This record gives sequence, C-alpha cells and structure tokens, in this order.
Amino acid sequence: MKVLVTGTHFTPAQAVINELLKDPNNKILYIGRKFTREGDKTCSVESLVLPKLGVKFIPIITGRLQRSFTIYTIPSLLKMPIGFIQSLWILAREKPDIVLSFGGYIGVPVVISAWFLSIPVILHEQTLVSSLANKISSWFANKVAVSFPENMDYPQNKVVLTGNPIRGELLRNSDHASPDVKKIIERAKKDHLSLLFITGGNQGSHTINQVAGECLVNLTKICCIIHQTGDSKFNDFDKLVKLGSGLEDMDRYLAKKWLDVEDVSFILRNVDLAVSRAGVNTLQELTYFSVPTIVIPIKGHYEQLKNARYFSNLGITQTLPQTTLNKEKLLKFVTDALENISQLKQQSQNAKGIIIPDAAKRVSLEVWLIYKQFHGV
Repeated sequence: MKVLVTGTHFTPAQAVINELLKDPNNKILYIGRKFTREGDKTCSVESLVLPKLGVKFIPIITGRLQRSFTIYTIPSLLKMPIGFIQSLWILAREKPDIVLSFGGYIGVPVVISAWFLSIPVILHEQTLVSSLANKISSWFANKVAVSFPENMDYPQNKVVLTGNPIRGELLRNSDHASPDVKKIIERAKKDHLSLLFITGGNQGSHTINQVAGECLVNLTKICCIIHQTGDSKFNDFDKLVKLGSGLEDMDRYLAKKWLDVEDVSFILRNVDLAVSRAGVNTLQELTYFSVPTIVIPIKGHYEQLKNARYFSNLGITQTLPQTTLNKEKLLKFVTDALENISQLKQQSQNAKGIIIPDAAKRVSLEVWLIYKQFHGV
C-alpha cells in the first residue's frame, strides 16, 4: 500500500507514519512545507525528520486563507494556484493508493487534487475547533477521523473517533536521553528542586522565550529548567544560551532548539510542571503524562483559547493570557503552581482518561479499511 501523507500538523502524522512503517509492504511519502512559516526561512521539522526515517519528503509552495489582512495576504493568495498545480503533478506521478491529510493549508490542494484524480482521502482532525482549511478538505474526504467526541463540525456519516495519535516513542519507557538532559534532571534531584519544562511546540514561541529570559535569574532559584526554544529569525536560542551561561546557577538551565522524541519522553516522565502554548498535540502529550501545565494561548487564536478552556475545565491546565503576560506574572504563576504541585498532579492524573493511547493504530486501521474498500483487497 502506497500512502501519501500531507498536512501541517506533523506530530500526529509522525506517529501514524511510524505505525504504517511497521508493515514493510507499505510505502510512505509526504507532501509538506519546506519552511516553518511565511517570512521565516527556518526549515520545517518534517523536512528534517522524515528523510531520516526513509520517508520521501516533497515540498510544495502554496498559500493559506488568512482571516486578517497582512503583508503576506496577497502573496499567499497568489501561491494557491501553484499549490494545486504541484499537487496534481505529484499525485499523477507518484500514484498513491490513498491520501492521509493532517489538515492545514498544505493539505487543501493535495486533498482536492486527490479527489479530482479519484484517489480516496482520509482527513484527521486534531483539534476541538475545525479550521477553515479542514472544513474545505472535509468536503472532498471519504472519512474524517476526529480526536474528541465534542467535535461535531463534520458530516456524521464521514466521522470516526480515533483520538489524536501520540508518538509511539513517547509511550515506551526508555532511559535513552541526551547527556545534557539527563544531567539537568539529576541536578534537580540533587538540589531537591522541581523540574520546569518550557516549550512553544516544535516551532517555539518568541513571546514565551522573551518573558522566560527576563525572569530566568529568579526562576532558577526555585527550579531547574529545560527550555525548548525553537529556531527562528529572532535568534532566541542563542540569546537564551548566553543568558543561561551568565547565571549564578547556570547548571540549573538548559536551552535546546529542538528535542528528540527520546528526550521528550524522558523529560515528560520526570518533569513536575510545564509552561506551554495551547497547541492540542503538546497538551495531549502533557496530559498523557499527567504534567500540570501553565498554558499561554496565542493572542486572538480561537483554537488555542478553546483548547486552554477545555483542558482547564478538566483540571490539567491553568491559563495565563498573553495579553497580561510579563515576567512578574510568569514568575508568580510558576511559584504558585510549584507550591501546590501535589494537588495539581493529582488533578492531572484524574484527567488522563481523555487520551486514547492507541490512536495511531486506529488511524492506520482506517487507512487500511479505506484502501481495502477502494482497491478490493
């Protein structure tokens, strides 16, 4: 079975790709974005990771439908026809048996092109809020796999509940982690301090990075910190490494652009508290490991605001609005959370049941069933 995977939500895509690759008869290729975002020449995580897995990565140029007018709006609209032409050409050349889309603007031209060429399509929806791109894609999809029973935005005759795939490497209890990650976790244990994990997702968050840097001196007095910064035009990683090297307790702070999945797995098994954006993939992984989290949703981002409310109602997260974010607020939220960490961990443990741990297998099964239906296997 030849499966073409696409979309902008790479974390669940990677989990399903790894599941599909367990069958040596399956061949996987991926259509994605070469760069993280418009106006930023940082390479996307998928373009770096997939070739190492033996998956053919094919970049395309396309645009997104934007809800507000920016300097990128017109160029983005002009890129859309290019994305459709490239998608048609790639699909006609590669002849996949099925297309599996993980949503976003990258997936739209691929899904519509697949429909045009009579190639079956499965769309996976990770979030509680359906984006405009996914709503459009769902019109052309044969099946829509959703992560939450609360998501009823799609035709019910197409919907199947699979959950949101968690990377399989995270589910395995492994001691494999890089030496610097192990070292700071050991330092936390030695100094009898809590371990704080700061992350903005794969891309990092410039806003969180800035504020965390401003209160780094005070934070390292009360906890050890692993900080995943991302890599962007703002050079946050270099700035934070420099700040960290000047700390009195410099061994209590570790900045990393990216974290290998084995590092993430080791961190989530040892961390006490997290500070994060409200992306659903990150929040689900933190929930699976019962990690209390301070979430800072992107300002004006409806999807992240709804994610924050949902997980907060379950007792997993506390929300710190970006509109009120500053170094004093962040320090207070972290301090208060660490003072009540036992109670917060119990609340997080109680909410773990919302996660479907075998979601990657469920999505893979749906791929196989659609393939069987259309190809008579």
